[in-house]
Amino acid sequence: MKRRHVLSSFASATGAALLAAHAPGWAQAAAQRPASIADRILVLVELKGGNDGLNTIVPHADATYYQVRNTIAIQPADVLKLDERTGLHPALNAALPLWEKGELAIVQGVGYPQPNLSHFRSIEIWETGSRAAEYLDEGWVTRGMKAGFGAQAHYTAEGVLIGSNDFGPLAGARAVALNNPEAFVNQARFAMPREATGNPALQHLLRVENDVSVAAQGLRGEKYNFSTEFPQGRFGSAVRAACQVVASQRGKAGVPVITLTLGSFDTHQNQLGAHANLLRQLAEGLAALKSALLELGAWDRTLVMTFSEFGRRPRQNNSGGTDHGTAAAHFVTGGAVRGGLYGQAPDLTRLDASQNVAFSTDFRQLYATVAKDWWGVNPDSVVRGRFEPVKFLRA
Repeated sequence: MKRRHVLSSFASATGAALLAAHAPGWAQAAAQRPASIADRILVLVELKGGNDGLNTIVPHADATYYQVRNTIAIQPADVLKLDERTGLHPALNAALPLWEKGELAIVQGVGYPQPNLSHFRSIEIWETGSRAAEYLDEGWVTRGMKAGFGAQAHYTAEGVLIGSNDFGPLAGARAVALNNPEAFVNQARFAMPREATGNPALQHLLRVENDVSVAAQGLRGEKYNFSTEFPQGRFGSAVRAACQVVASQRGKAGVPVITLTLGSFDTHQNQLGAHANLLRQLAEGLAALKSALLELGAWDRTLVMTFSEFGRRPRQNNSGGTDHGTAAAHFVTGGAVRGGLYGQAPDLTRLDASQNVAFSTDFRQLYATVAKDWWGVNPDSVVRGRFEPVKFLRA
């Protein structure tokens, strides 16, 4: 029986929205890390389905953009202009204060060589940090753990996933998936550690149960009453849950990585309304996340980064939408972020054979930045090669 099947069976058996996995050995890494590094939080926001970068970060001075998108382009009068050529979709208005504060970095043209346009394969490439023709079982965040990040910290869990049961970047780590921290703690009391012999699959399942029980106790704590008003809807609730996880860890080693999911951005038809709604949820969620983390005194030690399997094709289709594309822009925010535009804007006059834009920033450069400048570990061991970090973090 495969390990992932054991975990899925366990989640169904308990009736709880939770999973756990254990990667032995990372906690025994020898490197000593400063407490300030071990206390840092990484929040990964998956824009599930492939976000349209061109209508998110709008090239409002590019005539070609308006030629290839005659009905779905964001008009110059509506764009939240960042400079004379680039602006935000108007639905991102709630995130504009982050930009004005100098805490929002926008990395343009993020992709990878030989892009795969399958949802399943491309997100796997992003989650594992693999090459296009390479298959890895381990998430890129897990490699960061093994490289020594927080080696001396005894984390409640190495990661918490909210809104998804797919470990993704945390594959191989001791992580917990939940939609509601309170429900998790209550349901996890049924996961009572026991002993079993002679059945390796059952032994593993019981070890998983024990990890869940330990994590549940670590997440248990008095509910924090935020003054922040969280947005309505599923993503707003996920942001609230993430902040509650951070609140429950005050005075402990904490949870170093939290993942959130928003989607679907797979806008093949009638894109304008659906995409605007998703971007509004993203912006309002990021604004609430900052507000709540400021209440907890955790904003300066939190780094938030979006990711998505791919962007969308420059030319709109016949259904008022966009099809699977390649490179797109991504957001990075936090109290330690040096805001601004990074990377090269897409050149819509130079498309590849599939009529997609060329990438200018390899997504593994973002991971290398997290590894080197946020976690303080050798980026080569995380991204498995030499990728130049992007300087979006303050010294």
